[in-house]
Amino acid sequence: MRVAAIGDAHLGRSYLPYTVEGGVNQREWDFERSFEAAVALALAQEPDLVIWLGDIFDHPAPHYRSFRVAQRALAAIRDHGVPTVVISGNHDTPRLPGRGSPYSALADTFREVHFACRLTYERFDITGPGSGVVVHAVPQMLSVEATLEALGQAGASRSADRTNLLITHPRIKQLEPKHADINEIEIDLGTLESDLVLLGHYHFHARVTEGIWYAGSTDTFSFADDPDRPKGIVVLDTDTGECRHVALTDQRQLVTLESVYAFGLSPSELSEQVMRRAATVPDGAVARLYLEGVDPEAYRLLDRQLLREVAGAALDLRLEPQFQAVAVSAELPRMETLGGQWDSFLTHQDLAGLDRDRVRDLGHRYLQDAVESAG
Repeated sequence: MRVAAIGDAHLGRSYLPYTVEGGVNQREWDFERSFEAAVALALAQEPDLVIWLGDIFDHPAPHYRSFRVAQRALAAIRDHGVPTVVISGNHDTPRLPGRGSPYSALADTFREVHFACRLTYERFDITGPGSGVVVHAVPQMLSVEATLEALGQAGASRSADRTNLLITHPRIKQLEPKHADINEIEIDLGTLESDLVLLGHYHFHARVTEGIWYAGSTDTFSFADDPDRPKGIVVLDTDTGECRHVALTDQRQLVTLESVYAFGLSPSELSEQVMRRAATVPDGAVARLYLEGVDPEAYRLLDRQLLREVAGAALDLRLEPQFQAVAVSAELPRMETLGGQWDSFLTHQDLAGLDRDRVRDLGHRYLQDAVESAG
């Protein structure tokens, strides 16, 4: 069978203060277009099965715009008559089971689609060319222990005469992470017992080992996502075990400009080099520029308005100053103020699905324990 798999789309992710016509965040709009292009690209491969590998949504309670994008995508797949299996990921699984899953609402409409989003292992027998395939779906769970139990069930449920395909959404210990993420489930490679394995979660395509692959995301969300590596989908031939990455094109670039080595530069020399770099930003790109060893005063004197004009082709250009060593006095927080700082920190955090009072109280308790241990 030919399987087309789509990884992390994170519909609803928005950042950078720019909007398109109608007030939609520019980057959110970019992610939507990339996901729609990924679905079209997957269908163009004439697959026998389409798989969504989790984190299609950026949040377990997506807003209506994101939900409609997913609905349209499922309708397009249904119109092609292709069987579909969907699992949830760490971003779009509620922290509290009683809140329900956005995929459950989609399942009410798309009854022909196989959804694994109920915090349990599910097995789907997919018919198709040859003997078909058995899909073992392990969605995002609430703990490592629950994940290992579900993976154990998947291993024990393998078919003896058909190809077994495991799909799940963990961090694999053997693959070096680019950054930490919320609600990650970290497991060992040896827990994945199947003929073939397709994984969601990492935002770059990677072959983990023989027969195991991360599909990667449909767009680049940050510089930690290896923006130089193409985003797209994967196509797996379950008969031969060949898995190939099919890249999307015409996506917004994330570029790191050539660094400015600023040690010893005067303010005017620094400005000249920064503006020269800024003029090279590709049209529409999100760019960053490192200023190595820059003098704080010279950095402060940079003309930000001129910088915006010179880098006018960019969507966004951020300067990343690495200041010269400067001796400054720092006032360490007093022990008695830590609780107040914790309360202030929490006011700016998204704790959807969590008991905010309990998180606050636990923080106070842990801080108190730490102070007492240090004493």
